[in-house]
Amino acid sequence: MDIKVFIDKERSEEIIIYAHEKTELIEEIERLVAENNFNLFGYIENEAKKLNLSAVNCFVTENNKVYALTDEKLQIKLRLYQLEEMLDENFIKINQSCIANIKQIESVKATFSGAIAVIFKNGYQDYISRRNLKNVKERLGV
Repeated sequence: MDIKVFIDKERSEEIIIYAHEKTELIEEIERLVAENNFNLFGYIENEAKKLNLSAVNCFVTENNKVYALTDEKLQIKLRLYQLEEMLDENFIKINQSCIANIKQIESVKATFSGAIAVIFKNGYQDYISRRNLKNVKERLGV
């Protein structure tokens, strides 16, 4: 694979990839470019922090506010449906109030009551709704 970089301040930036097939490397490049072009800020009190999407375990709704759960709980100034439209394929809606980062899921287990629990790497736990179960299972390869 060859790589060429041209620095030209007169042109707009773009990335063009010629490949025989789509590989994990190409998907990773796409993710990095999308992450770099997508700035999302989370707020704790009056402090704004730029979010690294790969560090976000999930986005949840509590008391009509949307939060990003990382090592911290950061408030987001967007609605959940707006985030769902903007996020890449690493994120999936697991219930009415939670969008999960697939790469941050630690485990999935069936509970005694028949619900399916999702445990994230930060220890947070939420449940997959019946409505979203089929889609989540397909995406997780379960």
